[in-house]
Amino acid sequence: MYRTHTCGELRLENANETVCLSGWVQKIRNLGAMTFIDLRDRYGITQLVVEESAPEEIRKQVAGLGREFVIQVTGKVLERASKNNKIPTGDIEILIEKINVLSRSEIPPFTIEDHTDGGDELRMKYRYLDLRRTAVRKNLELRHRMAHLVRNYLDSYHFMEVETPVLIKSTPEGARDFVVPSRMNQGQFYALPQSPQTFKQLLMVAGFDRYYQIVKCFRDEDLRADRQPEFTQIDCEMSFVEREDVLNIFEGMIRHLFKEVRGIDLPALPRMTWHDAMEYYGSDKPDIRFGMRFVNLTALAQTKDFAVFNSAEYVGAICVPGCANYTRKQLDELTEFVKRPQVGAKGLVYVKYNEDGTFKSSVDKFYTADDLQAWATAAEAKPGDLLLLLSGQKMKTLPQLCELRLEMGNRLGLRDKDVFKPLWVVDFPLLEWDEETQRYYAMHHPFTSPKLEDVDKMESDPGAVRAEAYDMVINGVEVGGGSIRIHDSELQQRMFRCLGFTEEQAEKQFGFLMNAFKYGAPPHGGIAFGFDRLVSMFAGLDSIRDTIAFPKNNSGRDVMLDSPSEISEEQLKELGIKLG
Repeated sequence: MYRTHTCGELRLENANETVCLSGWVQKIRNLGAMTFIDLRDRYGITQLVVEESAPEEIRKQVAGLGREFVIQVTGKVLERASKNNKIPTGDIEILIEKINVLSRSEIPPFTIEDHTDGGDELRMKYRYLDLRRTAVRKNLELRHRMAHLVRNYLDSYHFMEVETPVLIKSTPEGARDFVVPSRMNQGQFYALPQSPQTFKQLLMVAGFDRYYQIVKCFRDEDLRADRQPEFTQIDCEMSFVEREDVLNIFEGMIRHLFKEVRGIDLPALPRMTWHDAMEYYGSDKPDIRFGMRFVNLTALAQTKDFAVFNSAEYVGAICVPGCANYTRKQLDELTEFVKRPQVGAKGLVYVKYNEDGTFKSSVDKFYTADDLQAWATAAEAKPGDLLLLLSGQKMKTLPQLCELRLEMGNRLGLRDKDVFKPLWVVDFPLLEWDEETQRYYAMHHPFTSPKLEDVDKMESDPGAVRAEAYDMVINGVEVGGGSIRIHDSELQQRMFRCLGFTEEQAEKQFGFLMNAFKYGAPPHGGIAFGFDRLVSMFAGLDSIRDTIAFPKNNSGRDVMLDSPSEISEEQLKELGIKLG
């Protein structure tokens, strides 16, 4: 028996018991008369003590220990004279009677403590050591708990977990596929799934009614803090449902998670159309923890001889409360912020609505106090507030104004990670136009149903067609998205034509799905949540990497395995692949 208890288990009621523990040496403190050892395992830390009167063999063994040695100790549980209220086992210690070194360790490349001295790349290279740190382990414990809660919730609503294939067919829509060469069918390739979309629709055709899967998905796209080449989705589909049925079930799931994990009772989630999200927040994933909704000042601003505004398609403003006292230096910093390539604005106009009711603006020579008062009234500004204006092409200026709004939210401390404001964004456009290829693409995917009242516009005005699509957004992050699907073969063919598919192309790519629809497809819809993003949000993290056991870095590399890597000439030959 390697242990009778874990390192997080013993309490005062265990005093005078003889116990056996196993774990890793976290820290050794030699105080001369006594030596203290912190022993760590997944469950916690227990202090061990060796007295000066201990047998010489034990003192020798202890003297030879180092950090991260794996040891087994037997000893008596004693009440600590100097208690540590920071750990659950802080009232006791183990007087060592026997020690056995199970495995020796080299000095680790960084300290394995909550506040480590290891940088990101070093920690990723030695991820198996990083995972020993309590801070990282707790994220994975949270991930496990959330997965358990999701499964139990969906099971209570009669969802069935079904595994779908990982080796599938490549499709031209959406992000880039990861492809896998076939040895037995040389010159042909599998793709790794970006999502199980077509399979879950086939399961609905098969009559499974309610499906879910916590599933790995793969996208060969540029990475950032909330993206990995492989990621995990909570993937779900339901039959005989309308939009409200799907929203109610999965709003309930999110509220259940917040209650069980964070102890937060969320109110009913508000709904916002995609059009309003873009018009008032410049983003289809608005952060509604704070105000500063956009105000369209185009008509009011194009009344004087100011060429910058007069030549603009759109002039928009945000009202920043209590910031009329901003200095010239602070305003210059904001101007430089919006001029950054990541934002792309050419400049910034400000209006200070001073506490005494007067105005000070960067465009004073073009506009009177009455003009500026009209702007302030439109923006519902009060004395002491600051107006910040951007102008240009509308669809370029809206996201620029969004970045400025988020920056002001950060500066004013309005984006508190412990405050959660989820909402549903609904009524997305069905299609989006791409100037480079001169064609429409599905904003979500080709199986998304148009709103029935817009179907007649699919050929005459495809850009105006709205979709039965919906996203859940929390604090400016899209955590889930889905739609009601097309279940009518004729409507699906019209959708393919809108996307520029010939009948032959549609048949080649999606013929299996269209054939299935011939045999009776129920009305169905679903949603998929980014599980990594959800866990990182509940953990209060900016990046999803520390919620994943073995993540890739920002270049998509696994620096621990040194992957991706080259393969041998023999393997390439077997696959029928020639490089160069």
